[in-house]
Amino acid sequence: MPNPFVSKLVREMKAVFGGDQKRIDHALAVLGFAEQILSAEGGDAEVILAAAVLHDIGIQEAERKYGSSAGVYQELEGPPIAEEILRRQGVSEDRLEHVCKIVGNHHSAKSIDTAEFRAIWDADWLVNFLDIFPPGSGGDRMGSINRIFKTETGRQIALHLFAASQH
Repeated sequence: MPNPFVSKLVREMKAVFGGDQKRIDHALAVLGFAEQILSAEGGDAEVILAAAVLHDIGIQEAERKYGSSAGVYQELEGPPIAEEILRRQGVSEDRLEHVCKIVGNHHSAKSIDTAEFRAIWDADWLVNFLDIFPPGSGGDRMGSINRIFKTETGRQIALHLFAASQH
């Protein structure tokens, strides 16, 4: 049975992204991995699920304002939009602040290291990994996986998905 809180957030995220199916699909893929990591590693489910759905919520505003979807701009523009959505959903102040801090650091990992942040960091990397390290690109995928991933579950999923396809 779908989580009503997550369903509402997904509707809000889709409303912000409009017809941008690529961004919607990305957020839903991150949500799927975040749920797996949450299940194995624990953490505040409401924070993890909300941050998974909303982590890139500022990307279109970043493109509009700065002409760029660079992480630094997403981190600037995402938290105010996420805050508005979370307030409409009645999320508690401490959880709202935690989600917004994750959204505001999900590319840089500066000034945050919570179980919830690590789950989102890894879920986002699981979705983006092949964009950064495409098959046949060479390099040390195993070393990259061990350096990048912050949870044991994220690392194991990455090893399963990407280490075998090194070449």
